[in-house]
Amino acid sequence: MAEQTRRIGLSLGADICWPICYEALIRELDLAIPMGKDTLKFEVERVNIEPFDLQQPCKYDVVIDRLTHWYHTSREWIKKSIVMNDLYVFNNPWSLQSMEKHTTYAAMMRLGFPVPRTWMIPPKSYAESADLQPTLKRYAKLFNLGDIGDKIGYPLFMKPYDGGAWVGVTAIKNRQALEDAYDDSGTRVMHLQAGVIPFDGFVRCIGLGPQWRCVNYDPDAPLHNRYRMEENFLSAEEEQRLKDFTLVINAFFGWDFNSCESLLSKGEWHPIDFANACPDSQVTSLHYHFPWLIKANIRWSVFCAATKRRPNTDLNWREYFDIADKDISFNDKLAQYVKIARKRLDIDEFEAFCAEHLGHLDEVADRYFSTEAVKDAIREKVEALYPEHEFDEFTELFWNRIQSWREFEKSA
Repeated sequence: MAEQTRRIGLSLGADICWPICYEALIRELDLAIPMGKDTLKFEVERVNIEPFDLQQPCKYDVVIDRLTHWYHTSREWIKKSIVMNDLYVFNNPWSLQSMEKHTTYAAMMRLGFPVPRTWMIPPKSYAESADLQPTLKRYAKLFNLGDIGDKIGYPLFMKPYDGGAWVGVTAIKNRQALEDAYDDSGTRVMHLQAGVIPFDGFVRCIGLGPQWRCVNYDPDAPLHNRYRMEENFLSAEEEQRLKDFTLVINAFFGWDFNSCESLLSKGEWHPIDFANACPDSQVTSLHYHFPWLIKANIRWSVFCAATKRRPNTDLNWREYFDIADKDISFNDKLAQYVKIARKRLDIDEFEAFCAEHLGHLDEVADRYFSTEAVKDAIREKVEALYPEHEFDEFTELFWNRIQSWREFEKSA
């Protein structure tokens, strides 16, 4: 049997803690996976930013990408490597680049998801260009913003059609507040979306490959407390509903890693924000949930590297739309969407692979997350974000929450 090396690249920006933990756990696992006549070993390397020849080979089998949503040189290297070298990347850079919130809302509405009513409005102001004034004079139709607000109903939210991280989001309670927010919106193209208020639950479901985790989420809390630590806070039916939403959305857009925020109102879950294809991965926000993310990253990246998973360059939405056009209930449609998503993500094969080759991951991770090396990694991230007088306090806070996770996992 020949020994083959699978290489996993980490394309990183300001990330600190999660790559340290990911790399260390890969080393601790010391994987040697039989695959056909070969034995597979795994190496992890951080991807450098440098000039590249479009015809140069790519030495990686998989890249976990945390950079290209804003750094274009790395994005274009990844695109080249997919086209020329069949590199598998999560997430798909074309889908990530083009599928802003606007497209995702429209697509999931087409599939029948209970997305709140949403309007797009032209920007309040414009950057001057040679053709701007003739275009606006000929084709820009005057509109009454207050009338649109009345049609949607208050409260509503104004937010950028392509935004993220809650930047530019404004809660609107009446006509005057709508006019004021629009006046302040500048050149950004905005959505107006009906508020799901009052609501009885706010959940962020994190999906990574065929894995998911539902987290009770408090958007009004400080960053270190937004991801709450409750376990088993959903009924089995609610959890399955939110998992199905996330699985279908991710498979539809070709995203391996994404999160779906949903609000519960009058017994129905409404997905409100699900174009988050570079979700928060930092210990300073995930804390208790951080080890789950590291393990999920390892399972999916190792599976993709070991099986030489091919990049999906054809999203093939027609398969979903044909179901959407059927005269059946949304529940029946969702069940059929899930079947497509399970096939696209090779869930049965993935679960069998993990059972056979990664059965010791939980034990190794539990041991690793009890070490001083993890505490040092947490402190390194804390020191990058917090003032010096808070270093000890927040290092201990996040460390203790990870230990709480370990205790729960042992008791589960």
